Amino acid sequence: MPKLDIIHNAVKHALMKDGWKITDDPYVIQYRRTTLYADLGAERPIAAERNGQKLVVEVKSFVGASKIQDLKEALGQYDIYRYLLEATAPERKLYVAVSAFTYKSFFNQDVIQLILTKHQLPLIIVDIENEEITQWIN
Repeated sequence: MPKLDIIHNAVKHALMKDGWKITDDPYVIQYRRTTLYADLGAERPIAAERNGQKLVVEVKSFVGASKIQDLKEALGQYDIYRYLLEATAPERKLYVAVSAFTYKSFFNQDVIQLILTKHQLPLIIVDIENEEITQWIN
């Protein structure tokens, strides 16, 4: 089992506060003989605002020595998980969750915005201190 990201529990609590039911912690992606672990699986009850949507959430803190290297790794991991989910659980949408601080201090840079736009990376922005989702970016 992979080590939990330092903001894992705050993201999990923020999703629950937002009305999501955590179904998997971690979410196991099984494709033939390969097993990978995304951080969280969640679903929203049908009566709720997002109408029965199912998610897989990969949590990233971007605290490494190089945030660009962290981004390269996150984008590669996102692609791998997305391809496998398309084959195994196409009803689930994959998101990357980051802290509001990381989003404001790193993700708002012009070069990062260009990369995110080209990559079409869905994000969940979380206020870690208050354990609240502040923004969904599709």
